[in-house]
Amino acid sequence: MKSTANHHRPPAFSQGEGTPPQRYDRRQALEMLTRMPLGELMGLAHAARMRRWPQARVTFVCDTNPNYTNICVTNCRFCAFCRKPADPDAYTLTPQQVAAKVQAARARGATTVLLQGGHNPAVRLQDWLAYIRAIRESCPDVHIHPFSPAEYVFMARREHMPVEKVLQTVFDEGVDTIPGGGAEILTPRVRARIAPAKASAEQWLETCESAHRIGFRTTATLMYGHIEADADIVDHLFRLRDLQDRTCGFTSFIAWSFKPDGSPLGRELAHQPVHPAKYVRIIALARLVLDNFDHIQSSWFSESIPAGQLGLVAGADDFGGVLLEENVLLEAGHQRLATVGDVKTIIRRAGFAPAQRDSYYTVIREFDVSGQPPE
Repeated sequence: MKSTANHHRPPAFSQGEGTPPQRYDRRQALEMLTRMPLGELMGLAHAARMRRWPQARVTFVCDTNPNYTNICVTNCRFCAFCRKPADPDAYTLTPQQVAAKVQAARARGATTVLLQGGHNPAVRLQDWLAYIRAIRESCPDVHIHPFSPAEYVFMARREHMPVEKVLQTVFDEGVDTIPGGGAEILTPRVRARIAPAKASAEQWLETCESAHRIGFRTTATLMYGHIEADADIVDHLFRLRDLQDRTCGFTSFIAWSFKPDGSPLGRELAHQPVHPAKYVRIIALARLVLDNFDHIQSSWFSESIPAGQLGLVAGADDFGGVLLEENVLLEAGHQRLATVGDVKTIIRRAGFAPAQRDSYYTVIREFDVSGQPPE
């Protein structure tokens, strides 16, 4: 079945008034990340955000993330979620089980299903299509946002197919967005330590570039706070910016800190999670360096409510998802629960008007900053 969703998407990013006349270089970016006073950095980033999005509005999406399997043979050292096939708590859900979870989330207001899993060699491309079809049949109005670039690389190996063919097969099934998970840090030195068997930095970027050429829109992510240096974070952002210059296919940038509990890397490093101030710095730097990205996300979920709110005055214009189900960070001892009402209140207390969006970042419902319906 050919994709029928493409005509609903907004046009890809095109540089306009929000783009500064002179771009920041790597030296300037590293200086901002490491030495610029935080208040000054936040001010620069917020001004850039308001140039691009003059409305004092912050968007969020109501979504759910039922992992279709927790079996993974990649053994990333930062992960507390993955299980071996013989582990007693290993699982692989059927398409009908996934569809039932999505139905339950839809009844609670979800408009998007973020579908990801481990690198399970027993899951094949036809299984992916079965998941998509079961969700669409049971919840035709829910947007299906499945399978990270790293999962595509793994599936291509399993099917002995080019990544482009796997992407095209899923696109032809009517799926046209991809979550940007699995990027971690896009430098070979770091990935060799934290995820040696996962898609390489080059493969992650190449998969996104191929997806953008086909017609997918994707997000881009970063996971920091483990063994990376500040220069690695800067390199990561510039690799994303360079790719966006070529394809204009990224919708947003999303960062989160490493959660050490329960993971091999956490046991090795034996340190506390990185201070939330680093998160705010990265959000602000992303707004300034990623001048060709429309949206920068600040998250109450991956960090904390105060850090998420500070991100909203440090360049972010989006507050992420109201996740009705999430398992990966939960396994790492990071539990966050909130309702749509909670998220709207958090946004308002940061001084913004909340607005619900879809996965294309199109606003589908606006709310007044005071809590009253808009006129």
